[in-house]
Amino acid sequence: MVEIESLLDFGVYVTGLGMGLSLILAIGAQNAFVLRQGLRSEHVFLVCLTCATSDAILITLGVTSFGQVATLLPWLDPAMRITGAAFLLWYGARSLRSAFTSTEALATNAGAAVPVGQVFATCLALTWLNPHVYLDTVVLLGTISTQFPGRTLSFALGATSGSFLFFFSLGYGAAWLRPLFARSSAWRLLEGAIALVMWAIAARLLIGD
Repeated sequence: MVEIESLLDFGVYVTGLGMGLSLILAIGAQNAFVLRQGLRSEHVFLVCLTCATSDAILITLGVTSFGQVATLLPWLDPAMRITGAAFLLWYGARSLRSAFTSTEALATNAGAAVPVGQVFATCLALTWLNPHVYLDTVVLLGTISTQFPGRTLSFALGATSGSFLFFFSLGYGAAWLRPLFARSSAWRLLEGAIALVMWAIAARLLIGD
């Protein structure tokens, strides 16, 4: 009983929850994509589950293997930066094109759903090709977890809960914004904003923080 209580510490769980939420609240490529899918009501559950599960895997990796990963793979950071930036530049260009050419409002796009395979592949790319996801989960959360020896399980569960709470709230909470995006002009503005977010992140990856 004592061992279980030491592993499942509620205070450490709350700390992990708060840290997990604070790291993903800012809008980014992944969050913008989740918001877009929520507004379109397309494969929302799959997108939210994919993002949250990916975070859970990376958080676990960070909490259990942070030191070993940083030592064994010194080339991983620059490689991820270049690959992620290239993908974000392409995705931003696609969103910008949609911002200028799209004439459909949200309420009229029922017949234009994107195939689930394409949505899933894009979601994986935005998650796993983004170096900041690794820096936040593997590096930062992995480092913070070392402050709680013997209670890292509670910290990891808290941070993972934060990811699930955030992504599902963002994906399904987007429904409240649908009346606004019933106008094609609002949808084009969102696509333009997404393009700017993608390019800004790509620039940060190439230039360095």
